[in-house]
Amino acid sequence: MITNRDAGTSIDEIAEGIYRISTPVVRPVGAFSFNQYLILDEEPLLFHTGLRRLFPLVSEAIAAAMPVEKLRYVSFSHHEADETGALDEFLRLAPDSVPLCGRIAAMVSIADIALRAPRALDDGEEVSLGRHRVRWFYTPHLPHAWECGFLMEESTRTLLCGDLFTQGGAHHPALTEADILEPSEAFRKETDYYSHTRGGARMIERLAANEPETLACMHGPAWKGEGGRLLRALGERLDREGA
Repeated sequence: MITNRDAGTSIDEIAEGIYRISTPVVRPVGAFSFNQYLILDEEPLLFHTGLRRLFPLVSEAIAAAMPVEKLRYVSFSHHEADETGALDEFLRLAPDSVPLCGRIAAMVSIADIALRAPRALDDGEEVSLGRHRVRWFYTPHLPHAWECGFLMEESTRTLLCGDLFTQGGAHHPALTEADILEPSEAFRKETDYYSHTRGGARMIERLAANEPETLACMHGPAWKGEGGRLLRALGERLDREGA
């Protein structure tokens, strides 16, 4: 559903109770999409805030599904403008909300820069939102940033996988079953945004072992299918590169 026709911002359900918010951005250097994910529940969670200047569009999209002030958790993979740029704006708008992040992100950034103290998660720690339950996977430097990690929503087997499988282009379907590995690998080779961590393949295998059924990507479409198989295919590429 389009929530802002001028900007092209949309919100679409990609798994039960999980919504992808997406804004296409076209620049002279290329086109890109910025996605956030909203989990509707007793304690709603937003994963990625979007850039600070996208806050009016993202909050407008959330308002089409629920009152924005009812947000409980504002979460992200790592501290970067397109994931945490509007963090304080959401904390101001939702008075009972707190940042939800890994312990490293809390220690090195969020405890200092955020309006309210974060709830810091240990690797493997779970948080109940009501019907949904999310678990934190700490993945340092995968694909980049010391504090990086991902959330897995257990009931729908949805992996909120941040910058993994990033694809260029501004206009994508909300959810696809088409191949995203080759387009994302082409983008990775062009931009080299991975950290080249030596632990990449091992961490990918840990994610794959949880057999996600939906991959909620930050840039490009969300993907539905055998997530373990797709992740292992990515892990093989990283392993061949010595990552």
